[in-house]
Amino acid sequence: MPTGKIIKALSGFYYVLYEGDVYQCRGRGNFRKKKVTPLVGDIVEFKADNKEEGYILAIENRSNEFVRPPIANVDQALIVTSAIHPDFNALLLDRFLVLVEAKRIEPFIVISKMDQLSEDKIEEMQAYKAMYERIGYSVILSAVNDSQSMDQVQSHLADRTTVIAGQSGVGKSTLLNSIDPRLSIETDEISESLGRGKHTTRHVELYDISNGLVADTPGFSSLEFNDLELDQLPECFPEFVAVQDGCKFRGCLHHKEPKCAVKSAVESGEIAEQRYTHYLQFLEEIQNRKPRY
Repeated sequence: MPTGKIIKALSGFYYVLYEGDVYQCRGRGNFRKKKVTPLVGDIVEFKADNKEEGYILAIENRSNEFVRPPIANVDQALIVTSAIHPDFNALLLDRFLVLVEAKRIEPFIVISKMDQLSEDKIEEMQAYKAMYERIGYSVILSAVNDSQSMDQVQSHLADRTTVIAGQSGVGKSTLLNSIDPRLSIETDEISESLGRGKHTTRHVELYDISNGLVADTPGFSSLEFNDLELDQLPECFPEFVAVQDGCKFRGCLHHKEPKCAVKSAVESGEIAEQRYTHYLQFLEEIQNRKPRY
């Protein structure tokens, strides 16, 4: 049986990419009995007599998966955040980073709309760029019609499956259209009253861009830490992981414990205080989460 990759799911049909051609398939009935839903990004065995009438027979094991957006086998996440309209929000960016790190997916960050900033705001974004790069993240400052930043983004996309994350209105679809104008992904103006854009993307689809596959998705509709346990949170902060072996207690949550290497690194400036503050907010959120039954 041929093995292909689902690149789009729409109205009960799954579109499978195989050797450069796309086959429209339905899922087998036993998937429903087993409560298994094929996802965009799945590697699947399928059978098709022609390009319009195929059936998915089996789904290979996934390396990772998201529920919202529904996508599997992602190599990396491109997190887009805007410098302005809507204003840069470090807390929200750190929330996205934690959600991605929790899935063991490599993130890289694009700060968009740099061309709309005053001089002092540009310096502020450059300082944030330096902070996140010290942690080990790739950060690209992006502007409309800036070919250099577009080239940088494209170099990250080659040979990988990438999901794009970011709040609405930050310019995710605009970014993809800039890289590949053939896409013509629908974009919406920012709502002046709300200061944020409408979601223009209606379904998950993988686009062939820069020799890689990129998912323009309906967004991370849930930014809650519903599946994240307390002891997992520190692992989602790479700069904590780098020093935590120096903590006195194994399983240290870097909060009220004595002789904590992470708190010492915050005090010495090795770890950014703002990142640690956000960590404590997330820690409290998980601690106060209502139990699910």
